[in-house]
Amino acid sequence: MFPGQFEYHRATSIKDALDLLKQFGDDAKLLGGGHSLIPMMKLRLAQPAHLIDVTKIAELCAIGESNGKIAIGAAATHDTVANSSLVRAKLGLLAEAAAAIGDVQVRNRGTIGGSLTHADPAADYPAAALALEAEIRLDHEGGSRTVKAADFFLDLMTTAVQPGELLTQVSCAPIPSGTGYAYLKHPHPASGFAMVGAAAIVTLDRNGKFATVRVAVTGLGPKAFRANAVEAALAGKAADAATITAAAAKSADGIDALADIHASADYRAELARVYVRRAIQAAVARAKA
Repeated sequence: MFPGQFEYHRATSIKDALDLLKQFGDDAKLLGGGHSLIPMMKLRLAQPAHLIDVTKIAELCAIGESNGKIAIGAAATHDTVANSSLVRAKLGLLAEAAAAIGDVQVRNRGTIGGSLTHADPAADYPAAALALEAEIRLDHEGGSRTVKAADFFLDLMTTAVQPGELLTQVSCAPIPSGTGYAYLKHPHPASGFAMVGAAAIVTLDRNGKFATVRVAVTGLGPKAFRANAVEAALAGKAADAATITAAAAKSADGIDALADIHASADYRAELARVYVRRAIQAAVARAKA
């Protein structure tokens, strides 16, 4: 299949991209790595008259530290995120999630902003963003606003991004020393998407009990989510195998699990329990190291 006719625009700045969005309105789509948009265009499921390429905007490709947080430009590729010395040193969970995405070709073209905006229910970044309590900056004509990851993912492939807005940056507080983390998933054998994936961040007190714990799950439901029942079951408890297993059993509580040709709802729910348990155990091991 070939896409319909369209006009290509390479934005030179954030302002330029926003001006083009305003000019073309609903007839325009933003282009990052194109791994989701281009296949949809080839199938004629999306037929934008204008594509606005934002991947050459220097500000959107940058990774740095500012005001005590690590700021990642939306056009940073998965490979850049996975191999950034700053991200690996201070946001190891995000680097781990980025390294698990697709294959080398996908990681070299796909972007963090594109993945978050597309909000595929089986994507890897959303779970990491939720566990890290990331903040997502959305620029629009006349200013910008910041949305917490917890408020960003609304439903199946639906986010808080409004028409005329551009996701420009993802920022996270560094993971403190002594904190353990892990992102683990059961990958689809062809695409590498998460059949189910789990991100965990934990700190332990001097008695070996959970002082803080954040767990997020992707692939199970229509959107990634914080596993609040699991977190509540672990709070203040000893970080032993029995406690973790009992808490992980709550991973699918209250979730309408997805079912498709790849996995039944019951199978995905069981995967969630298994991978949440493994992610927490791995995070605990790192916290103790």
